Amino acid sequence: MDKLSNYTKRLEDFQNILIANKNDSTVFGDGENLVNNDVFKIENNFSDQLYMRKLTMPKDCVIVSAMHHTEHFWFLMKGKIIVTTNGEDVEHIAPCYEKSIKGAKRLIRSLEDSVFINVHKNPTNTKDMKQVEESLYSITIEEYTKKEKLWQE
Repeated sequence: MDKLSNYTKRLEDFQNILIANKNDSTVFGDGENLVNNDVFKIENNFSDQLYMRKLTMPKDCVIVSAMHHTEHFWFLMKGKIIVTTNGEDVEHIAPCYEKSIKGAKRLIRSLEDSVFINVHKNPTNTKDMKQVEESLYSITIEEYTKKEKLWQE
């Protein structure tokens, strides 16, 4: 197994351990859906063939990200975070931006209250969040692999 899939597998194992041992007041997520609650607030906005997802992340929190099916840009508008991708830590201090690579699963740690934005293409202009999330994200390696195989056929 290469470094990427080794790291991704370990991160998914960590995610599953958190979920299996979750305390409703400190761990959010079920391993099947994206989190959107009072702690991790999501705002969705749309423009011509674009979808913007804004996430507010409080200080001292950790997120295990979904896997994205497209390359896209994300912008840190406020705060300071450490993003671990493929075992490499990179500190980001707002304002800044980064290119997100397809298929990466990340560990994100907030050192300060933070706000970041992902901008994705939305060629069908759908505003149906179920369709948007289905086409852009996968929570598990298995789901990601299955979708990628279907889209390549």
